[in-house]
Amino acid sequence: QSNNSELNPDSFTAFSLSSAEQLTEDTYQYRFELPRNSSLRLSLGQHIVLRGEVNGLEIQRAYTPISPGNAEGYFDVLIKCYEAGLMSQYIKTWKKGDMVFWRGPFGGFPYQPNKYGELLMLASGTGLAPMLPILQSITEDEEDETFVTLVGCFRSFGNIYLKPLLQELARYWNVRIFYVLSQESSLEKLPWSYQENTYTGRLNEDLMRTIIDSCRRKPFVLICGSPAFNEDMSRYLKSAGLEENSCFVF
Repeated sequence: QSNNSELNPDSFTAFSLSSAEQLTEDTYQYRFELPRNSSLRLSLGQHIVLRGEVNGLEIQRAYTPISPGNAEGYFDVLIKCYEAGLMSQYIKTWKKGDMVFWRGPFGGFPYQPNKYGELLMLASGTGLAPMLPILQSITEDEEDETFVTLVGCFRSFGNIYLKPLLQELARYWNVRIFYVLSQESSLEKLPWSYQENTYTGRLNEDLMRTIIDSCRRKPFVLICGSPAFNEDMSRYLKSAGLEENSCFVF
């Protein structure tokens, strides 16, 4: 870790909340200020831990910033709030200017340009978060010719986060983005630009095979979602003939 980072893995540091934007009915993008235009200097896919307090009880949760790891003066976090979630109760009290405590960074995916022929990213909901910095680092590096297929699983079209950003990324020659919408029954109501790269229902074994067969090179797979989602994806990949060492679970 560079000394330029404001973070510490062993102790919590307070950062000021500068803005909050509601993205869907239950998901928000929060921006935090970094002093002196400094940077978190995160490696790709690294997460940080938030500390909250509800009714005298301390709680901690891990979140992956979606801003580039070298972003200066700020960092952005994507957070889904649950009706009965303890941390969600704490987050819902946030106001602009509040000081919020974070520590880290932890984890991450040791990505190297051109190491993999194709990355297949399987993300459910906010599991999109660790994929974005990796995807952006590939599109920003003209020397990196890695193909990327991102599969985003959401309940409905309205639940897809960050549509403008994803559409922008999908314009790159080496990036494809598919959506799998579990609660949509028909594609007819979707904007036409989404119809050809969207599937209804769940990401099941058959659809997984179809997507893998359409990859331009043998993919290395990144998975991020709920424990049940991660388990299902690992099982489908195995039955499609991908070895365990060609997959990374966040």
